[in-house]
Amino acid sequence: MGTRTNLTENQYIRFSFLSDGQKRLIFNQVLKILQHTGARVKHEQACRILAENGCRVTQDRVYMPPHIVKKALDSVPPVSTIFNWQGHAALRVEHGHTYFGPGPTCPNFIDPLTFERRRYTCNDAAMVARVCEALSGIGFVMSLGLVSDAPRGMEGLFEFSEMIQNSTKPPIAWCMSKEHCRDIHQIAMAMAGGPETFRQKPNYLFYNEPISPLLSDFSAIDKVMYCARNNIPQIFAPASTGGGTVPATHAAHISMTLAESIIGVVISQIVNPGACIIIGGTQSILDMREAVFAYGAPELSSLEAGLTEMGEYLGLPVFSAGGCSDSKAMDAQAAIEASLSLHSAMLSGPSLVHDVGFMESGMCGSLFQLVLADEIIAKSQYIAKGVLVDEKTLAREEIAAAGPGGDYRNVKQTAEKLAAYGFVRPFASSDKPEAAFSCPVSKSMSEHIVHRTQQLVRQTRSPADTIPDSVRVQIQQILDTARARTGGLSETGR
Repeated sequence: MGTRTNLTENQYIRFSFLSDGQKRLIFNQVLKILQHTGARVKHEQACRILAENGCRVTQDRVYMPPHIVKKALDSVPPVSTIFNWQGHAALRVEHGHTYFGPGPTCPNFIDPLTFERRRYTCNDAAMVARVCEALSGIGFVMSLGLVSDAPRGMEGLFEFSEMIQNSTKPPIAWCMSKEHCRDIHQIAMAMAGGPETFRQKPNYLFYNEPISPLLSDFSAIDKVMYCARNNIPQIFAPASTGGGTVPATHAAHISMTLAESIIGVVISQIVNPGACIIIGGTQSILDMREAVFAYGAPELSSLEAGLTEMGEYLGLPVFSAGGCSDSKAMDAQAAIEASLSLHSAMLSGPSLVHDVGFMESGMCGSLFQLVLADEIIAKSQYIAKGVLVDEKTLAREEIAAAGPGGDYRNVKQTAEKLAAYGFVRPFASSDKPEAAFSCPVSKSMSEHIVHRTQQLVRQTRSPADTIPDSVRVQIQQILDTARARTGGLSETGR
């Protein structure tokens, strides 16, 4: 279950960046952008549907009146449940339930056994899924890379096949085209046990991106419409860069991200009112010195928290980012940057926080960073629970019984507290003080993280053994058919 955050009834930790007035101003700005600036939608059928439903369309420029936008937002379900392929509820997607997971498409990968920085492969997708399965702080699976040994244009399909077979946690898929979106859907239905079972218990989400600023290409909209028609839970969330693709000010940045995300919402709700779609975005600034998206910048935490609050304002779940770093190694910088964004996310309450494990400004995926983030998430989850105050937790009888100078180590309540709530586990480092201060003997935090990661890689068993042979055959047939249809060559074979 995702950590319940940002509640008032039990005085959980509260975290707020925006006042009600600021939220209203930002939303009004979003409505003005969509009505007066408009967006380019590079999909003829979608433009025709939008025009038929009250939008003004000039060639591929679409202007959305406020009442159309509000109607679409009102029809999006505020709560959705995503199941695993075994049929058990896994994610309750709503504001305040927060789940963490990796992100996709890093071209490079740190080999956890050899430490080599190399290209990412299909075997790595299976490995990442198995490690995600073992980490209690990780709620969903993404690949942490872009496979280099799959047929061209089919990277998302092949990595999805590996992810869903190697973890029971729901995967978040992506792909290049509607055809491969259909292939992924077929694999998911095979894993679920058939189309009807999938319709009742969807076992994955589909991740889709517009192009910032205010452009949705043919493929993105094609996939939005396919997912809506087939009741596939989907995410439509841009990656927007302050000072690059959107204005540098936070208020304008959040407004643009929200407007870009809502374009997909409007189209999906016209196609199929009530279809599950999640708004969001990955937001940070442009590092002007390196000309890269600054994943580790504090602006990411501020912008994502602001966007999350806008989602709450609209009554919708939000897809966000955290646990990432601009560092090229698992060092103090990586730990600090991951901690800030993860804790900010935990306190603001987005539904899904991805990109955990990203290094080098999104150019490299690292299981070491993912495992480090899992440790941080455990501590942040504990803090986010806040302080429960009731007759039992005030412990008046225990205080009176122990008296001045008393001892609470053997008190019944202490044992109950440990059993019911538990103290957050220590960091992977567990050296005794005498060892920690003896340089030749002590292990650093990084060494302990490396040790734990390598243990997980070597020892975590894949749930693939429990998948029926008939389902595995179906999946292979889907992959073979897709390969034959495109005639794609692997990257290494080009």
